[in-house]
Amino acid sequence: MERKLSEQEEIRRAKIVSLKEKNINPFALAIKPTTSAEEIKNKYDSLTREELEKKNISVILNGRVITQRGPFLVILDKNDNIQLYVDKKTLDDKSLEILKQLDLGDIVSANGVISKTHTNALMIKVDKLNLLTKSLIPLPDKYHGLVDREERYRHRYVDTIVNENVKKTFILRTKIIKGIRDYFDNLDYLEVDTPVLQPILGGAAAKPFITYYNALGQNFYLRVATELPLKKLLVGGFERVYEIGRIFRNEGVDTTHNPEFTSIEFYEAYSDLWGMMDRTEKLFEYLTKKLNINKVKFNGYEINFKYPFAKLNIIDALNEKLNINLRKMSDEEALQLAKKHGIKCEKYFKLGHVINELFEKYIEETLIQPTFVYGHPIEISPLAYKDPNDSRFTLRAELFIGTKEFANMFTELSDPIDQLERFENQLNERESGNEEANEIDWDFVNALEYGMPPAGGCGIGIDRLIMLLTENDSIREILLFPQLKDLKNNNQ
Repeated sequence: MERKLSEQEEIRRAKIVSLKEKNINPFALAIKPTTSAEEIKNKYDSLTREELEKKNISVILNGRVITQRGPFLVILDKNDNIQLYVDKKTLDDKSLEILKQLDLGDIVSANGVISKTHTNALMIKVDKLNLLTKSLIPLPDKYHGLVDREERYRHRYVDTIVNENVKKTFILRTKIIKGIRDYFDNLDYLEVDTPVLQPILGGAAAKPFITYYNALGQNFYLRVATELPLKKLLVGGFERVYEIGRIFRNEGVDTTHNPEFTSIEFYEAYSDLWGMMDRTEKLFEYLTKKLNINKVKFNGYEINFKYPFAKLNIIDALNEKLNINLRKMSDEEALQLAKKHGIKCEKYFKLGHVINELFEKYIEETLIQPTFVYGHPIEISPLAYKDPNDSRFTLRAELFIGTKEFANMFTELSDPIDQLERFENQLNERESGNEEANEIDWDFVNALEYGMPPAGGCGIGIDRLIMLLTENDSIREILLFPQLKDLKNNNQ
């Protein structure tokens, strides 16, 4: 299919022909810059024009042309922008031709001397201009920018050129992830890598993506969690481990969920649920102090980072809200209660499933400030240690902020006999229609039979954490390349 070009695109392609006729390569080899716009401003903004001219500081600066006004160009490099002053009288013939054929969006290399304008703004007085890359498509209008969300997500490479705050968000994303690594590295955790393709569905209640492994002749899952391989490492003598990696869950998309996302899971031998709460809280404290953040706006709420975080027992909260006693209820009574509250029950539902549904309906929406909710039912916690005081519940907690879940943590189950029974119960749920139920990971059971030390473990959704700390309410705003539906004729 022949591509239809706009008038501007045709003009720019014609300029390529003209440049080549004059032996100027519109897609040249790199010229190494000697400085950056940010470095120039940091080093020389305090000097006067006269002081700069006396120093005669010669530089090479590369960047994209974003403004052209008379003899002034503004170019944007990795972190900042700066003016170029181009005097046609001082340029050589090649530089003059490049200037003549220049368009907004072109990437150039400028040789010149640092100076200041009459309004005291830093600039480079250019004596030589090189074209590095010719831009064939015009940038969006600088006054209106790239504002359509779908277009921004689909063409993120344009979004980060014209929307400075978007670029800053992704720079901050990298700093946050680095901060997470620093926090755990300083605690003597070992960062590891575990397989993305796994033969067993396990580690979380989630619907998987399924793929076929040609060399092995069998179906594999894209991992829904990193939990089981990491706990195998606890068995193997690695007492503190973590992994930051991509997780895949074949589920719906909304403002806070994306089927492909980044998480961290960390596990520590000789710890427990309370130790994991402390580690998680201290991680938030470390990041917010490092980034100088005291409060944020998230999901329509003002969130204050006050430590320590609140703690709430899930059963106590529901008992108070509904004026009932869930601890004394049977499965049959719980199902009747569910009907009374308009909750649709699946065939496999028991007391624990009803508790979870009631929690999601009545309590989640009240959890605005950072709160650990603990004491989850065993039916929805197949990998957590039983509560010694009531075996229907587990030593598990979730961290909620702005009504959204941010972390999930356990005292880990180390009893291989109990674990196998939990897996078998999950299989029964699967046969009753629960597509998110775990399969039996026999190798994990085998690992536990060798002996896993008592341990605590936690998983945190990094994308949602970044949404919180960058004050973005849509997960697509903090993913560089979010998945979108294909457009027909998307080459047009």
